[in-house]
Amino acid sequence: MSIRLGLRENLGQFSLLVLVNAFVGAMVGLERSILPAIAEQEFHIAARTAILSFIVVFGVSKALTNYFAGHFSDRFGRKQVLVAGWLTAIPVPFVLMWAPDWNWVVGANVLLGMSQGLTWSTTVIMKIDLVGPKQRGLAMGLNEFAGYFAVASSALATGWFAARFGLRPEPFYLGVVYVVIGLLLSVFVVRETRHYVAHELRTHHPETGESRLTQGEIFRRTSLTDCNLSSVSQAGLVNNLNDGMAWGLFPLVFAAAGMTLVQIGLLAAIYPAVWGASQIFTGALSDKIGRKWLIVWGMWLQAGGIAVTALTADFMTFGLGAVLLGLGTAMVYPTLLAAIGDVAHPSWRASAVGVYRFWRDLGYAVGALLAGITADLFGLVPAMWLVAALTLLSGLISAVRMTETFTRGTG
Repeated sequence: MSIRLGLRENLGQFSLLVLVNAFVGAMVGLERSILPAIAEQEFHIAARTAILSFIVVFGVSKALTNYFAGHFSDRFGRKQVLVAGWLTAIPVPFVLMWAPDWNWVVGANVLLGMSQGLTWSTTVIMKIDLVGPKQRGLAMGLNEFAGYFAVASSALATGWFAARFGLRPEPFYLGVVYVVIGLLLSVFVVRETRHYVAHELRTHHPETGESRLTQGEIFRRTSLTDCNLSSVSQAGLVNNLNDGMAWGLFPLVFAAAGMTLVQIGLLAAIYPAVWGASQIFTGALSDKIGRKWLIVWGMWLQAGGIAVTALTADFMTFGLGAVLLGLGTAMVYPTLLAAIGDVAHPSWRASAVGVYRFWRDLGYAVGALLAGITADLFGLVPAMWLVAALTLLSGLISAVRMTETFTRGTG
């Protein structure tokens, strides 16, 4: 079989992976608009830190699984890791439907985090395998568009189901559908892509010392010692830190401002919908103008969106804050992944993606804990201002420390 790198050359398999990742994102969207309401109304949990505990365990389990997903996909193959992720997700919707206490919900989010780490990491790695060096930004934009537009659609759907039928169990029936379709597609239609890396190594990358790094060396480079890789990792962590805050606190902020369940579901959907849809354009844009300044200005725009939300109690202005936060995140999310692909050698790229995603998704846990503790001590609005300040600082770090990673004419 002839192997050719490129999006157009592998459009069928690439499109299938985009579809699979849409179902991966939809699983997270199940919880996006209604789980804080379930915590307050069904389990009578008042402390913000306790309510956000489901995001903490989700973030930690996803972060750790991300790290191992990159390594395992190199060792055992991408498809096997993808299928394992869907198998891990099977119990999640059933536990969310029938959980007798909050600890069961927290346990379901451990499984959801593990599943997301395996499935989403693998779809990212497989798309990078297929497209080669020339269109990474566009490829990551399409991948993240599918995932986060599905997050938004699922959040909107569960909000509507909750308003019409109640908080449980009906909204989580959707999760059963997502798992069944995602698993069947991954088992029977998705093909292994690891051999595309071998082809890229032969055609684009001669054997050097760069291709023989240990897992420890890859972790240190991606986390600390390489200015570009470590800048990407810290920006990813802060990006998901503010997303963890938005996931856990925004529904509570909206409810405190008198929004209905339908309005909360709509507001919870606007941010990931704008984020998801815009990534098609921002990912491709990074292939034309470069990665660095999209990352920097994206972080600063996110900080502005959080500030707008902190300053208002009005539905339309909440919507404006969500749009700004979504646009800023869209500028950053696919661009960070593309930058990893630019810098990391193909022989250890999957592992570097795993390390980056470890730090990025650890941001969920850090953000939920930080926002929850601050909200309990000082209130919801000060918690949002703290996260906005950290996001602004992250953009400044990237502006000072990063160099441009994209080289025009690559490949």
